[in-house]
Amino acid sequence: MAYGIGIMSGTSLDGVDVALVEIKGINESTQCTLIHYDSYPYDEHIRAAVLRVSHPETSNVAELCALNFELGKLYSDAVSRLLKDHDFKSPLDFIAMHGQTIYHIPKATDEYCASTLQIGDPARLAYDHHTTVISNFRPMDMMAGGQGAPLVPYTEYLLLRSTTHNRLLQNIGGIGNITVLPKNCTMDDVFAFDTGPGNMMINGAMQYFYQLPYDDQGQIAARGQVIPELLNDLMNDPYFKESPPKATGRELFGETRIQSICEQYANQADNVIATFTELTAKSIANAIEQFIQPTLALNLDDELIIAGGGAYNLHLVSRIEHYLPMLKVKTQEDIGLNSDAKEAVAFAVLGHQTLNRQPSNLTTATGAAHSMILGNITLNPWGD
Repeated sequence: MAYGIGIMSGTSLDGVDVALVEIKGINESTQCTLIHYDSYPYDEHIRAAVLRVSHPETSNVAELCALNFELGKLYSDAVSRLLKDHDFKSPLDFIAMHGQTIYHIPKATDEYCASTLQIGDPARLAYDHHTTVISNFRPMDMMAGGQGAPLVPYTEYLLLRSTTHNRLLQNIGGIGNITVLPKNCTMDDVFAFDTGPGNMMINGAMQYFYQLPYDDQGQIAARGQVIPELLNDLMNDPYFKESPPKATGRELFGETRIQSICEQYANQADNVIATFTELTAKSIANAIEQFIQPTLALNLDDELIIAGGGAYNLHLVSRIEHYLPMLKVKTQEDIGLNSDAKEAVAFAVLGHQTLNRQPSNLTTATGAAHSMILGNITLNPWGD
């Protein structure tokens, strides 16, 4: 048995998720119990800095260098706060952190090789908390020919597979990604991919029009009207027709595109937010109908379980239900779990696999040729 912490900061840029878990076993015998979870919002300085260094037009190497260390300290402070707030005094066996994605090139282009960059230096965590830190999970999958993402599906297979029905696990963070767990599946049966934008475009429009970080419960979208020509234009993006495995990010659905649309429809704030919300719902439904339904013949015995911040957007969830009447649409809370904690818990599981020299990429999700042991290990520098 081990006590570990998983840390996740995603493309929605809403902050740092920290999960303290108790974990037993490896591979299919893994058992993971969430002990405590908290989320710590980014302040505007950090959020603005991440956005600047994520765009070639505004990035500079000095700010990127400093932000790498600044995020490392922010992650460490978040861990300290969680442990103090919950009066947890047992030694930590490890910390596993995804880091903040700055840029992700899942496939080589004419100009750039396939590559990825997550920042938040692990040395600060190892130094402050006298423990081993596992980080930088994506590159090894890419060495094996994968796209480096999504990585969470492996943990979903370990913890959430069912012997009685099909389960589709839809995470709605900045980007939406889905994991398909066929009834009574083996690891080779599982597949996963990014469905497209999750909260990213919605949050970007909320920031642009209302200087708010997100659409609380989808109230703004619910009062707006979908702009048909804009929705059709967005749904015609080639990404949605691309076959899995596939991954996407801010490079395709981020601030440059969001700002251009917001400027074009400057007098239709609520309608733009309604349209971006409809895009997320419709792209999820289309992905299921195009890439999953033909294989599994889904029916009302099967579940679509939503996690991430999007699970709290009631209008978004209702639109997903509208498009997918043949499924039971649930949230993580409906099955006794925590929607927000999901990815932080997942990286704790991935880190535990790495410490035990076990692979943790799902080749059917990332496209890698081989299952690999992921991540870099920063040892406890104190040796205690």
